[in-house]
Amino acid sequence: MNRIVQSLRLVLAALVFFSALLALPLSMAWGATSSPAAPLQGVRPGNWAQPLDSRINLYRMTPDLYRSALPAAKDWPQLQALGVATVINFYQKSDEQWLRDPRVRQIQLPLHTDRIDDTDVIEVMRSIRQAQAQGSVLIHCKHGQNRTGLIAAMYRIIYQDWSKEQALAEMAGAGFGGEDRMGDAERYIRGADVGALRTALESGACSTSPWALCQFKTALSDWIGGA
Repeated sequence: MNRIVQSLRLVLAALVFFSALLALPLSMAWGATSSPAAPLQGVRPGNWAQPLDSRINLYRMTPDLYRSALPAAKDWPQLQALGVATVINFYQKSDEQWLRDPRVRQIQLPLHTDRIDDTDVIEVMRSIRQAQAQGSVLIHCKHGQNRTGLIAAMYRIIYQDWSKEQALAEMAGAGFGGEDRMGDAERYIRGADVGALRTALESGACSTSPWALCQFKTALSDWIGGA
């Protein structure tokens, strides 16, 4: 009797072992299909921002949208040749020190990625789209990495229908630098309600929250104007 029980145990153990071996390739295949696709090493996806000038971290995102670090006066001829008609600055210092062409529209929207919110992103996205109707747009901060990277990723997601993973992959892997300081930007992007942001942009709302300070300011302004 003991020999029969022992034999059954050996057979059962063998069945479990071979079942595990058969399941391993399936689990590996599932993991490969369910995880975000990463670009092959050394291969740059064609839809990523294209490098133009490493000195100022200048990249072309779309035919009418560029990103960079803080330019200098000597860089203006190159930007002018690209057709830049609007410069949107996320840095705390004004562009007046280097950009003196009166034909170029300057928009300053200082950002801090450690406390950015939907109101900031909506204002920037709306400013970019409105400016694109007038010509090419340059967005920049000081280094062209953190603040610019967050906005560029959100532009990809909101207006170009990229997934969050695709936008984050470009933000971290396209060569802009500053990857060790992207934590705050990544947290905002991963937590962003893209549907709510698109709805606010389409409706003209200043925020995704009805309790945002800008909503109260708008209501107060409307009330005063109608009084």
